[in-house]
This record gives sequence, C-alpha cells and structure tokens, in this order.
Amino acid sequence: MSAVKAFVIAGTHSGCGKTSISLGLMASLARRGVRVQPFKSGPDFIDPGHHSLACALDGAPVPSHNLDGWMLDEAVNFDIFNRYAADSDVAIIEGGMGLFDGISGTGEAGSTAQLAKILGLPVILVVDARSMARSAAALVAGYADFDPEVTIAGVIFNRVGSASHAELLREAMTLVPDVPVLGVLGRDESIATPSRHLGLVTPEQDAPDLSRYQRLADWVETGLDPDALLARLPDIVAVPPFEPVPQLPRVTIGLARDNAFCFYYEENLRLLREAGARLVEFSPLADARLPEHLDGLYLGGGYPELYAFELGQNTRMRRDIKEFCESGRPVYAECGGFMLLMNDIVTGRGRYAMTGVYPVRAEMNERFRALGYREIATREATVLGPAGIVARGHEFHYSSLQEDGASDSLRPVYSMSGRKGPIDAPEGFVTQNTLGSYVHLHFGSNPEIARSFVRACIEVGRDL
Repeated sequence: MSAVKAFVIAGTHSGCGKTSISLGLMASLARRGVRVQPFKSGPDFIDPGHHSLACALDGAPVPSHNLDGWMLDEAVNFDIFNRYAADSDVAIIEGGMGLFDGISGTGEAGSTAQLAKILGLPVILVVDARSMARSAAALVAGYADFDPEVTIAGVIFNRVGSASHAELLREAMTLVPDVPVLGVLGRDESIATPSRHLGLVTPEQDAPDLSRYQRLADWVETGLDPDALLARLPDIVAVPPFEPVPQLPRVTIGLARDNAFCFYYEENLRLLREAGARLVEFSPLADARLPEHLDGLYLGGGYPELYAFELGQNTRMRRDIKEFCESGRPVYAECGGFMLLMNDIVTGRGRYAMTGVYPVRAEMNERFRALGYREIATREATVLGPAGIVARGHEFHYSSLQEDGASDSLRPVYSMSGRKGPIDAPEGFVTQNTLGSYVHLHFGSNPEIARSFVRACIEVGRDL
C-alpha cells in the first residue's frame, strides 16, 4: 500500500497533442528521478511502447499497461492499475480519442471518462487552442459540465501561437474559475512523433531514440511546471491485489518479438506466466531457427507487411514455423502473426511468401478493412479452451484475406459481434492445433484463456 499521485491526461479529440504532452511529462518527471508508471486507456499497442521508453530516461524501460472500460470489467481495471501504480511515485494514464469517446455515440463504455470514473482519478484536459481565444473557455466549460462525475482538474492548452495568444487564453479562462490553466504550450512541429496508417510509428521500428523524449520533456517544461501540477493533485492510495504463489514454469512458449511483431498486451504475458508458462522471445526476422524445446507458440501482431521481403527471405524460419504447426503443438496467432501463417503477403512492392499454414493470402489495402471493438465466442474447442469461451478485444488492419484456391481446411470457429451487434464474417480459423485470427484478444477479459493455452501445451506435450 502506498500513496501516489495519479491522473488521466485526456484530449478533446484525437490529434490534439495529448500523446506528445503525456510523453513529455513522463520524460520530464523520469529524468528528475521520479518513478513514473504509465498506462494507456483503450486498445492501443503503439503509445505504450513510447511510454515505456519515456519513463526510462535514467533506467530500465517501464512497461505500460492497457486499461479499458469495455474490454475489461471494473475489478480487472482496478487490479491492473493498483498492481503497478503501487510501486510508483506518479501514475499517468494517457487517454484515447476524445475524453468522452467510446464504443457508441450515446454511452460511455470504452471511453477515457468511464475509466477515470472507475478509478476515481482526476482528468487533465488537453485542448488544441489554434485559432481560439474566448471560445476555448466555452469549450472547456462544456467538457467540465458534460458529466459531473468526471473531475476536470485543469487544462493544458497546446499549439498556442504567441505570448499574446497565451494571455488571451488565460484571460478567457477566468470565466471558468473551477478549471485552472496548468500549462500553455507553443507549436513545435519538430518534436512530433512520426505516424503511420494505424497510429504512431512504433519505437521498435524507429530505433529507440531517447533524445526525442528529452526534447519532448524540454518542450513541456517551457509551458508548464510539473512540480506545481503534481502539487494540485490529491494523493491516492494504491493497494496491490493479492497475488497467488507463482507456479514453477511447466511449459515453454515461443513469443515472436521484433520489429515486425511487437503488439502484445502486457497483461496477456503476465497471465501466461502466472498460468505456468516460460516465455522465450525469438525473431522471425533475424533468427535462423525457432528456439529449441518449445511447447507452444504465440505470434502477436505488428507490421509484417513492412518486413515482408525479409520474412520471405528467412526460409528456414518459415519452414520451422510451418513444421511446428503441423506437429500439432498449440499455436495462437493474431493479426500480424496470423498473416505470417498465410501463404503470402501482397503489398504494393510485390508478393512475398510466408509460412503457408493457411491456404490464403493477405492483400494490403489503402484504407483500413476493419477497426473496432470485438467480442468473440468459440463455437468449438480450441487452444483457448472449450467451446463457448467468450472474450473481448479489438480488430484493426489494412489487409484483407483472399483465398488461394480450395480452402476446405480453413475452418472459422468464432462467432463475433461489434458495436452494432453480430458481425456476419468468418473469423478465428483452426487448423490442427493452430488458431489464427485478425482479432487481438485481451486475456484480462477472460483469464481462463491463458490457463487453457498452457494446459493445451501440457496435454499435447504428453502425447508427443
């Protein structure tokens, strides 16, 4: 049990600068020796990777953890937050989209506001103040009054054009006396984090450049005082959940992790370890062979299309993965990992051979093919458990699945629903003991998934 400062950095909308401000504030505190624990609201893999590095300027990377009011129930969100916040001085949750944006236009499920209410944390609102003066006060007042259960502890104005613009904004905010101005930050496009079609460029792809986070910290400190900001916020008590006695590892699971495969929820990995798995990382890009003595494989998401040529050239690794799947040992692959198990990936540069476990190809498109929350239910037993397993996650990808000739072996086992109800599309494909899907599942939505995968590895191992 420990007292920490904890708050949410939310935006009025996507693109207002909340990620840059979050990273800058994390880095500013970290380089002063403050132990910062980062979190991300919503189904995002890229921002947490940047959080981890921003909080590590004077030490080891600090894993950032996803919280979500739709994918996870209140108790799981509490457990994840308290487990990691308890060992920190400051816990910072970066919001997703706009403060009140969630799975629907009328409800709060999945929104940053819902998460702030679940955890009882104050919100610092980031406003893009370009071309606004008195109107900025009206906007802030609207956000502050929209839901009385959400506490707006202050506002940070971003992309402010000049000192006189800043003065106008502060003057306007005297009309909203209950919301203090915590910072005013000028435009500086040089510190923007590069982006790609699904969001920011991942730190894995961009090569860790800690100087970027230093520059973000310098920028943040030009317009706000981190110590004064923290002083305005109340202490909260973080009580870590009871942890069962950890099991000795009973199985070894290979975890694909490199520039092409880097999208994993940290909670998924923790739950697998808790269930008795030893996770051994390997690189489908750089390693010539799979690690020895594996009982299962977990192939996560990422950007395999950017490295399709290199993956295609790694013939021995592709053969190892295919032979592993054909051996009947458990394999779980999602999104990018699923694409690796297809015959080919087709991009604007050409067609590149993958492992051929599934008789289909992934064709890249200019526009996204799927984006949103997903709930799945299994229609038959899989490596994730018996028929009827229900779990939640999300789907986002620019590739489409195209059949290559006969695909009788492509057996969909998921029933799937989204924001508007049931989705009539095949998903969750089983061949032997391999399950591949475009859906990224959060194991925290159903911890039985991790236990079932470990059990499957044990049971198959006995039979081999």
